[in-house]
Order: sequence, then structure tokens, then C-alpha cells
Amino acid sequence: MENGDTAAPDATADAVAEAETVADTVAGTAADTAANTVVPDTTSSDTVVGRASAELTAIVEALIFASPDPITPRMLFKLLADEPKEDVTAAVEALMADYEQRAGLQFVEVAGGYQIVTRPELHEWVRRLFHERSTQKLTVPGLETLAVISYKQPITTAEISEIRGVNTSGVLSTLMERHLIKIVGRKNVVGRPFLYATTKEFLVRFGLKDLGDLPKIEDMADALGFDPPVAFFDEMPRDKMLPLGDLDPDPESDSNVGSDSAAKPDAEG
Repeated sequence: MENGDTAAPDATADAVAEAETVADTVAGTAADTAANTVVPDTTSSDTVVGRASAELTAIVEALIFASPDPITPRMLFKLLADEPKEDVTAAVEALMADYEQRAGLQFVEVAGGYQIVTRPELHEWVRRLFHERSTQKLTVPGLETLAVISYKQPITTAEISEIRGVNTSGVLSTLMERHLIKIVGRKNVVGRPFLYATTKEFLVRFGLKDLGDLPKIEDMADALGFDPPVAFFDEMPRDKMLPLGDLDPDPESDSNVGSDSAAKPDAEG
């Protein structure tokens, strides 16, 4: 019993030491694993957020203000090729926010680009500055014809006349001279009449981003002061359009706008 009594403490001590060794090994392994494990960063984003410096924002503002036409994002990126695109975009967004607080000017998206323009409610005062002449305004027949084309494009002279109930050849010439409409092709019917559509200048003049911004026909007619004929609301068949080989497409345009054609209106209908 004496030998057994002295052996028990030694066995217990060995067991405790072995347990401590195992615990240290496990703890060390866990620490190494934790150190070598890459924890995903759930706060990161693939979207690169641009930074608009005061200088870059001022440059973008100057370019947009000085441009006679709406300046597109692609043109801004080209002019500011040394600047990251996301920074240029951030500068545009900063300007948009800034001009929301301006009383006399506004920052608008029109015809696929950006412009800094006077607010519509101040039009009468701006008009006085330029002494706008009545001859520069479109007549009611001109506005009616332009409305028909904008909602029914592409459309022929005969179809316009059918909707309006009067001959429109002379009005079409005026609208083309002012670059509000253009010839986009020929209709695939007997005589192959010209097809007309609105231009980029039309979007600019009426402050539209694209044709999707057109108001309802009823609202447009009410704003222009005329009663739209019943035919205005009829769906027109979309016959195959034959392209004009002598019309060069505008590389800056999309499906809604394009280059102005020098071709003259046809006299069909």
C-alpha cells in the first residue's frame, strides 16, 4: 500500500502535465488558424466612389456653361481624360445638387447631355433681354405639325395632312429650316415618300431628355392651344422603312435623334 500511495500522486501529476500540453497545442493551432484565415470584408463594395474636388467641379461647370450644345458625359470624359471617370461623374452630381439651390439657373439633362439654363419661370424676363421678335416664333400650324411628328414619327407628309386635315408641305419646310425635324428614310409603299422625325435640336428647344419625356398628347395640345383631331389618337401602322443612302448617320445620336438632313421635303399629299 505504501508503494501504491506514493505512485498515485506521480500518475496524477503526469496526467495533468499531459493535459496541459494537449491544451497548449490546441490553443496554438487555433491561434495559427485564426491568424491565417482571411475574413471577408462585408463592408467593401465593388463600386468605385469618385471624389469631386472643388477645382474639378469648377472645370466641369465651366465646360457645361460654355458649351453651346448639351455636353454629353462622353465629351466630358474625353476633355478630362486625365481625370478618373468616377471623379468627373461625382463632379456632375455635385453640380446637380448645388444648382437645386440656385434661384435663377438650373442644371438640366437634355438631349443626352447637360446644360446650365435659366429657370422657366424667368423666361419672360430673359426674353426681354434678347428682344425676341414674333417672326422667330412658330405659328400655330407649325406647332400642330411639330406635335403630330413628335408623337407619330416616323411619318409621311400625307399622313400628317390626313391627321391635321390640311396640306402641310410649307410648314414642313419651315420646321426643317429651323432644324426641328429631319428626313430619316422612305416609307416602303408606292412612291416611296419621305419619312420625317424630330431632331436633337427639337429635344434641346423643348427641354426634353429624350422622346420618353414627351407629355401626354392632351397636355401638349392644351399647352399649344389647339384641339387635337381624333386621328391624332389612332395608332398608325408601322410599315417597313427604307433608309436614305445619301443621309449619313450622326455618330453622337441615338435611336431618337440624329443628324439634320439637307434634303428638302417631298410634295406627296
